[in-house]
Amino acid sequence: MTGGKSFERRDAIGQGVKGTLIVSGVGAILSGVQNSLSKQNIGAFGVITRTGGTIAIFAAMGGSYMFVRNAAANLREKEDSWNPTIGGFVAGAILGTRFRTMPSVIGYGAGLALTLGVFDYTGGSLAGIFRDLNMDEVARKENLRKNRRRPFEEYIEDTGEGRGIYGPGYEDRRRERLTEKYGVDFTNVERR
Repeated sequence: MTGGKSFERRDAIGQGVKGTLIVSGVGAILSGVQNSLSKQNIGAFGVITRTGGTIAIFAAMGGSYMFVRNAAANLREKEDSWNPTIGGFVAGAILGTRFRTMPSVIGYGAGLALTLGVFDYTGGSLAGIFRDLNMDEVARKENLRKNRRRPFEEYIEDTGEGRGIYGPGYEDRRRERLTEKYGVDFTNVERR
């Protein structure tokens, strides 16, 4: 191995079972939503009898993705973006079998492989590869706040006072406005 890092083998079967259980739970939730949105009154067991195929497809997708991803990493002895791409192709192909045509099998496989491969290549987050990995997360957020924070006086000038936002000297300016407009003397009134 280059770079001095040794590859650690993963339990592909254990990860496959874990992926099956987690993603079949998501499939069960979606099956319940499908059951509740159907026009016919199917009953509570409709989640299994009528829309249970959703649970099976999701379980097969999750299990196969995790198994193939870890098996590919074990066979290649590398941890890179190709492993999720290979696993994504198999999971997408399983989703494509629902439509029973070869173009949908290959198309869904390629689409999910591309999506998962690019997602992993860009750092596995929606922030992308452009984030500095050496920067502390708290320091990064403080830097973002500092760069986007506007002075309070500028904010008051743009939005105006009121609605719970008052600048310094607001009471005096308010007293002057009320004295001008209504002619009321506020000299003996105590301040809040």
